[in-house]
Amino acid sequence: MTLEPGGADRVLAAVARRVAAADRLTPTDDEGQLVALAGVAVTALEAQAASVALYDTTVDRLVFRAAAGPAAGDIVGLSIEPAVGIAGYAFSSGQPLAVADVSTDPRFERSVAEASGYVPSSLLAVPIVGTEATLGVLEALDGRRGAFSMHDIDIATAIATAVATAVERQRIGRDASALLAASLRDLASADSDADDAAIDGLVASATADLPADDDPTWQLADRIARLRDVDAESIDLAVDWLDALLRRRGGPGGGRGG
Repeated sequence: MTLEPGGADRVLAAVARRVAAADRLTPTDDEGQLVALAGVAVTALEAQAASVALYDTTVDRLVFRAAAGPAAGDIVGLSIEPAVGIAGYAFSSGQPLAVADVSTDPRFERSVAEASGYVPSSLLAVPIVGTEATLGVLEALDGRRGAFSMHDIDIATAIATAVATAVERQRIGRDASALLAASLRDLASADSDADDAAIDGLVASATADLPADDDPTWQLADRIARLRDVDAESIDLAVDWLDALLRRRGGPGGGRGG
């Protein structure tokens, strides 16, 4: 079975190309990329730990999805109400903040820290702002240089922007994959001989001439993916990338939307 020329077919081909690009540039598991970016935060901020909490609409809670660093503990899988704690404040207000001494801040949720196995002295939290809404919070704990600075907030905000890009690409990729499969099956339904193998052939045909570098957004996704294994020897690369991203952004901004 082959696609006949036409507008609908061109749209499906375009979707298929994007899905293939997403599959190539995104780690096989969603958490892998989030853990990588948490690791970048640990390195760039010289923090004991960093974590990514994403808002789950089905349970109306911030769920910690990824963490990195020697003091990451067992935070992954824990969740909090979206307006509770310092993370909840950053998420609900859309404002980044650095707390030099969490013991003096009434917003600090000690019970969550204790459940993770590590209680920090200082903490930084920045919202992860997507194109239409705030998606979650990036936190860093106990910088080795002391209390987190405004410059640290700028760096964390840039990393949070990369997290937002990764999360939205993952969601778009999943939605696009489902849409593509359903659309191709609708096209194939008129042919009694069409099966999954034929549908796979259509996708392969549509993605055969996918360019290596499609546009700047995909290049950024590729660069993020390459930072998955960042270590001490590649810190210069990570810092240079963050500086470049900060220059492009022109500073932090945005708040909770939607």
